[in-house]
Amino acid sequence: MATLAVEHHPLAQSVSFDTDSLIVELVDGRTISVPLVWFPLLSQANESQLNDWEILGDGEGIHWPQLDEDLSVNGILLGNHGRR
Repeated sequence: MATLAVEHHPLAQSVSFDTDSLIVELVDGRTISVPLVWFPLLSQANESQLNDWEILGDGEGIHWPQLDEDLSVNGILLGNHGRR
């Protein structure tokens, strides 16, 4: 029986948004979509601020310089909500 190995250290490769969701594509081919309202700074940001993101490290996190917001990919997978 073949098994598929799941990355234990998920790494982001790209970020996008739709009207209600933060969407993160991982290097292993998975896509994570979570409600944007989980992250107050992101949900209140304009399109320019949302699209100004950077991958942290090898993909362990995402940083929005204009918002001074950082999210870990592992935290998103675990369902951690933004707190301020």
